[in-house]
Amino acid sequence: MTARRALLDGLARDTDIGELSTELAPLHPQNDTFPGEVLLRLAADALEWCGATRADPLPLEGLRGRFLPEATFRGRQNAKLQYAVLAAAAVHGGAEPDLLDEVAWWQTDDFWQYALYAAVAYIRAAASRAGVPVSQACQEIGKHPGHHAP
Repeated sequence: MTARRALLDGLARDTDIGELSTELAPLHPQNDTFPGEVLLRLAADALEWCGATRADPLPLEGLRGRFLPEATFRGRQNAKLQYAVLAAAAVHGGAEPDLLDEVAWWQTDDFWQYALYAAVAYIRAAASRAGVPVSQACQEIGKHPGHHAP
């Protein structure tokens, strides 16, 4: 709950992603995917909240440019972000990604950071889709994880 609340409260205050990362870093045990799993579920909650379904999907085209303009990714970083974005969508769809198997080849201990980027992008995209400020989306997602917007 601490990681979830830290991200939602921080985004609601328009906190910079770098600051959010610094705030979440102490929660990350070395060589572990936590709090990445929590952040993926939060991203999936954002998809659920905005009503993204197979029949009415949230387009991923331009997601990075529109909803993570402050972040730049190079080389393998693009693949890591793409994995986190797709893993969150899989969680929303009811699948459980094999995070340990995937991140083992990364040879870095940074999965949770890419899950953070994916969660931020999805929450911002969900707010945009619903036509509400990010702060409102964060409040509503925080109150009702896994439920549609009223």
